[in-house]
Amino acid sequence: MLKNFLLFCFFILCFSCQQNTENQKHYDILPEKDRAILKDELLEDRLSNLLPTLMDDTDIDMWLLISREYNEDPVLKTLLPATWLNARRRTIILFYRNKEKNTLERLAVARYDIGKSIQSAWNKEQQPNQWAALTAIIKEKNPNKIGLNFSKHFALADGLVKTDYEEFLENLPLEYHSKIVSAENLAIAWIETRTQKEMALYKNLVKITHDIIDEAFSEKVIKPGITTTEDVVWFMRQKVTDLGLETWFHPTIDVQRNNEALKSHIESFSKQKEEEIIQEGDLLHCDFGITYIGLNTDCQQHAYVLKKDENEVPAFLKAAFANGNRVQDILTSNMKIGKTGNEILANSLAQGKKEGLRPSIYTHPLGTYGHSAGTTIGMWDSQNGVPFNGEYPLHKNTVYAIELNTTVAIKEWKKDIRIMLEEAGFFGNNTFEYVNERQTAIKPIKAN
Repeated sequence: MLKNFLLFCFFILCFSCQQNTENQKHYDILPEKDRAILKDELLEDRLSNLLPTLMDDTDIDMWLLISREYNEDPVLKTLLPATWLNARRRTIILFYRNKEKNTLERLAVARYDIGKSIQSAWNKEQQPNQWAALTAIIKEKNPNKIGLNFSKHFALADGLVKTDYEEFLENLPLEYHSKIVSAENLAIAWIETRTQKEMALYKNLVKITHDIIDEAFSEKVIKPGITTTEDVVWFMRQKVTDLGLETWFHPTIDVQRNNEALKSHIESFSKQKEEEIIQEGDLLHCDFGITYIGLNTDCQQHAYVLKKDENEVPAFLKAAFANGNRVQDILTSNMKIGKTGNEILANSLAQGKKEGLRPSIYTHPLGTYGHSAGTTIGMWDSQNGVPFNGEYPLHKNTVYAIELNTTVAIKEWKKDIRIMLEEAGFFGNNTFEYVNERQTAIKPIKAN
């Protein structure tokens, strides 16, 4: 009996592994070892071909990142190789840029090399004091500016903790204190800028995101009168897990229908119903994003559950959805290098309202982090502009979650509805393109 049970368990395990492998092949998802190789290749490319330019652009010739294990600076985490899941002990990374010689030294004032890209520059047996070893390098290089990651308004650029900052100052000779500057702009640029190699990966990642939404919003998953919004949420979570991926936030599924009043923005964003049974005639909406090899997606799309006498999405909903696409076009056409998020927001809202639309825009940087660093173009509760973060100017080779909505009066339902859209978009050299297309029509779900 036990033997048969063990054989059964083995069969289930093998079948599960086979299914996961088939899923990964279908979605072009790499196995773990190949992911690690690619992650390190992308990092080396960024260090070699991107960081020197960013340091020159921000006029910082020495950049210090200091973290202790399990309390990592968000920027330092992006510099760790695939096999380093955390910093080790106190990890200090030093980049020194000599523009005249066109060199960039990458040093780790730590016990270990940090992968193959950053070499250890501390021999503890010769110099037991880590801070003294760091000071010796600073004296040798004699930089013009020492950039540290502290920032009042950009959380991802504010990773230097109080204790490390104080100990660094205590051990740094006074003549170098005046050279310390905030590395805010450099840290943001490192976080927000995407390379050509990363964009090839990003395109596939967004495709996977869209495919999962397509499956979730299908007859395979949704049975009107039976399936709940939470059923769909957990289908998406399980699908991501089965593919060997991760979500960076918990997905949501919500419903708009003809016999319920439109929710306020605050209710939509923070006080949604926990669970509803999906019915025929429901307009569904999802918010969903995944993480893969250091990049993140963030996507909102719509589906409609056809009634038994319907063969397609009603024309009035198609027209409403077109308004959502129009707001996207208005926003992306206003994105220009050097414009601040607040300028882009004001121009886009004014143009949308002039065309008779009722838009709300809350677009955020996307990439290394889901809510990333960079140009913030509105927030759902800050439609008159975002202090500080909204004043950061738009830079090229950056990615955004083009997130917004427009309210539309539906005569047939005698109420307003809200078309809520979000797609990953790449801003190049004053050019814009969606990373992997966008939704241009509501997905129909057939009633069984």
